[in-house]
Amino acid sequence: MNRESHFKGRAKPGPIAPALSAGVIVEPHETLDAISGHFRLFQLRDGHRFSTDDLLVAWYGTSWCPTARTVLDLGSGVGTVGMICAWRLPGARFVTVEAQPESVSLARKSASFNGLTDRYEIREGDFRSEHGQLCPRESDSAGAEHADPAIRAPVLRADETFDLITGSPPYFPHGAGVESEHPQRLACRFELRGTVADYCATAARHLAAGGFFACVFPIEPAQLARVHTGAKAADLVIVRQRPVIFREGEPPLVALFGMMRAEDLPDWFRGQTWQEPPLIIRTRAGAVHPEYSAVKLAIGFPP
Repeated sequence: MNRESHFKGRAKPGPIAPALSAGVIVEPHETLDAISGHFRLFQLRDGHRFSTDDLLVAWYGTSWCPTARTVLDLGSGVGTVGMICAWRLPGARFVTVEAQPESVSLARKSASFNGLTDRYEIREGDFRSEHGQLCPRESDSAGAEHADPAIRAPVLRADETFDLITGSPPYFPHGAGVESEHPQRLACRFELRGTVADYCATAARHLAAGGFFACVFPIEPAQLARVHTGAKAADLVIVRQRPVIFREGEPPLVALFGMMRAEDLPDWFRGQTWQEPPLIIRTRAGAVHPEYSAVKLAIGFPP
């Protein structure tokens, strides 16, 4: 495969992996897409595609935990967040957890293509099974849930801790909207395997001392309340929060959240959250906003 030095007029920064393109085949139902620098990402042509939300979680987490040596990505999908974080944190070791076999397979191809296999462990399973409980699968057409024996074994050991944990939880309860028939798209939007509260609880159990948990979630009042409830139940403090406006002049639809364990913070700090100014993705005229262009440059994308 060709190793172009530029993409959309921008010089590609960062290393070229020695294993880049070695023996990795793009199947007809797949695409191989540019992400950070020379890194690329395998995706299904007609499946779930990475989004702005994924890019922002990776940028936010690595920006506010820039010295992370160990990183965990929950519900990692095809690996978008983890791959960008790995590009931004070249000395860190990664563990990612994803329950869908097809997404895991794509992520492994990307890790091989990007030369990450020596520091990037992809685990298949439901992170809610970390204590060995049998977790439910998605409901069938009659609404009945079925347990999947394949995910009984814990995917995370109780003693594993990480400096940075990232996650892009699905936004909506199962049955709360029009659902895709494609299983990959469905699980990325609807809560088939965990809510934002589950992400908070798992992050709290596996954060190292002083660690940082970054996630994205809708900011509409009822949804925002779910984030705060989940964080409080897990004894996490939302130390910073940044709304995201997708077009200038419109209300924010989602926000980025940075959380830490309450026990790692002084008492006086535990009841406050730094409310950051909104991040605007596009101007009123539809052009990419200058700050978002700078964000994209920081994670190895063309502006």
